[in-house]
Amino acid sequence: MVRRMVAGVALVLACSGAAAAQDVVLGGNIGGFLVRNEESRDRNDVLRQNLSFLEFNLDEFDGLSAGGDFSISLGSFIEVGAGLNYYQRTVPTVYSRFVDDDGTEIDSDLKLRNIPLALTAKVFPLTRDAGFQPYIGGGVQFNRWQYTEVGEFLDFSNGEIFRDSFVDDGMEIGPVFLAGVRFPVGSNLLMGGEWRYSTAKADVDPDLGFFGDTIDLGGNTVLFTLAFKFR
Repeated sequence: MVRRMVAGVALVLACSGAAAAQDVVLGGNIGGFLVRNEESRDRNDVLRQNLSFLEFNLDEFDGLSAGGDFSISLGSFIEVGAGLNYYQRTVPTVYSRFVDDDGTEIDSDLKLRNIPLALTAKVFPLTRDAGFQPYIGGGVQFNRWQYTEVGEFLDFSNGEIFRDSFVDDGMEIGPVFLAGVRFPVGSNLLMGGEWRYSTAKADVDPDLGFFGDTIDLGGNTVLFTLAFKFR
């Protein structure tokens, strides 16, 4: 997987160099990641399965996304580049139909983290030098994910309540699509907004006993962007 990531970055740089790149854009972004809803998820998705016996809402996993990226121009209409973002969200839950012997809730936390590395290309129909710069694009995204359940758990086979933590992680590849607009402010500063849609589904370790076989990493990301252009 690491070799694939290195090869992908090398390909982007090689292509941009071969095309006599004009300038480099370095930027940062901050915004929100919105997870996919229940109907859009696989039936065996671990979070969808947890909804059947835990009290929480999927939109509680909506959270902050922030990161940075760089791109290299290929003429007046195209940029290629790479970007890295960070997302993590912890959602507290309790069992919906069971309590402890003393009447207290059986509580635990569900944690999802994703660090996506995206290799993308953007097309600017009005050129990269226009006063109003809409663009569309897409590419491939390498999702470095981790899913954790920690706290109290009910063993349905014997009714025992115990404390533990279960962690699974991995790398999953999927497509990413994007659209945005940016405005030049002065000669080098670019401000704007961007929407991204990604899809990726990872298998979770069956030996950990999660109530599900997969974890959906896809969703919508809405970002405010700020970048500097260097010629």
